[in-house]
Amino acid sequence: MKNFYQGLAVSASALLLAACGGEAGDDGSAQSAEIEAPTQTTTDATVEEAAPSVPAADDVATFDGTTLADFTGDAANGENAFLQCKACHVVDEGVNRVGPSLAGIIGRTAGTVDGFSYTEANANSGIVWTPEKMFQYLEDPRRVIPGTRMAYAGLKDGQKRADLIAYLQAQ
Repeated sequence: MKNFYQGLAVSASALLLAACGGEAGDDGSAQSAEIEAPTQTTTDATVEEAAPSVPAADDVATFDGTTLADFTGDAANGENAFLQCKACHVVDEGVNRVGPSLAGIIGRTAGTVDGFSYTEANANSGIVWTPEKMFQYLEDPRRVIPGTRMAYAGLKDGQKRADLIAYLQAQ
């Protein structure tokens, strides 16, 4: 039985090494192996369809198909949602932290807060922060502005996004 388990361990090791680019020799020892690059069999059109598209500056479509109009924002609930934003942002005008001040963000052009160093992607996005665009952005910031430094993964709950926007508008 001991030999069975040793053989099983050697086989498992060989499979792991093969998956990592190495091959097992006859004695179970690892040997390096070159891996050929796979041949591309997809057309450019297929690749474009598979890649998530960056929405245009005036496009406000969300992944889940919801729109801001589907929700009634509540600023008090939005203040609670803003707690997770406070790690990087404040709503005080002229106060930048890791992220820019969000005072007056609705109606402002992206990448224009004085004194904050934006990525080129953000500064050149052409986005004006309408409530609808903010609703889309908060769902997945890196989809809307690829190359942004914002490390936030997004707020998937549409109601919470609507509440957060209501809070930002009330400031």
